Amino acid sequence: MDKRRILVLGGTAEARELAGRLALRADLDVTLSLAGRTADPAPQPVPVRTGGFGGADGLAAFLQGNRIDLLIDATHPFARQISANAERAAEATGTPLIRLERAGWRPTEGDRWTRVATLSDAVVALGSTPLRVFLAIGRQEAFHFDAAPQHHYLVRSVDPVEPPLTAPSVDYLLARGPFAVEDEIALLRDRRIDVIVSKNSGGEATYGKIAAARALGLPVVMVDRGNSGRVTTAETVEEALRLIDHVAPGARKRGV
Repeated sequence: MDKRRILVLGGTAEARELAGRLALRADLDVTLSLAGRTADPAPQPVPVRTGGFGGADGLAAFLQGNRIDLLIDATHPFARQISANAERAAEATGTPLIRLERAGWRPTEGDRWTRVATLSDAVVALGSTPLRVFLAIGRQEAFHFDAAPQHHYLVRSVDPVEPPLTAPSVDYLLARGPFAVEDEIALLRDRRIDVIVSKNSGGEATYGKIAAARALGLPVVMVDRGNSGRVTTAETVEEALRLIDHVAPGARKRGV
């Protein structure tokens, strides 16, 4: 059987679930690509490639060299560079592309959101008055907040922030979700948090802080997503599975 070759750009729970579901199909040859930024990644259900590709051109070369029939971008909703590279590489090589991106959160009654486009905008939105700020944005972009050193920051991430922030008052908390609402309420109270900065990542694993902020009446500076709108997109694993046979119905002819 000439199996269809699928490359999944991963790093999310959805990517892992999708890879596991695809691994059950005898007609598919699936590889999961991880950036390698997490020190202790969860076990994966299919062969894993770790590390970057060298930009869009490097990814395009990999798609061609490995005769990939379908590229699935299941990276984090804010992994904007790799998603842009995936679009460019898919277009350059004629490889069908599906984006698996969970739906974003939507404000409900009681939420006090200030919506911003970028983390730099989030820094400005905090204002000049010193606050106790919970940065729940991961480690790679926490440096933006060095621009507002008057605040005290609590930075939560899976791996340590390297290098540490230069702001004078910063605490670090290493933890991996999911986070229960009750635990998040306790954390916000214990650390006397005034405001939360969050990316609109969507999903249930980290929604606890948003529900906790609502329960405590705390404001949230919410960084919205950017979306090109040009890629076939699924919001759930089930939807992605349905799309696969429509977007890439058969294997490419391999040649000799």
